[in-house]
Amino acid sequence: MANHKSALKRIRSNEKKRVLNRYQHKTTRNAIKAIRISTDKAEATAKLPVVIAMIDKLAKKNVIHSNKASNLKSKLTRHVNAL
Repeated sequence: MANHKSALKRIRSNEKKRVLNRYQHKTTRNAIKAIRISTDKAEATAKLPVVIAMIDKLAKKNVIHSNKASNLKSKLTRHVNAL
């Protein structure tokens, strides 16, 4: 167990951040999956900017690596353009 007041606070704040990061990461993964399984080009094109913004936010917060974010955005854009 932590011995210092600041260490106890760090444990509490880390848990809050972990829960929020997991929620945002899972939400983004579900949105990516929705674009990948959609067959309607208009619908996928409308969703793409929203999903790209979600991916950028995860990369900015270091939840995912910036290179992974770039790869995801590139593949999603290619997928939507190919529909």
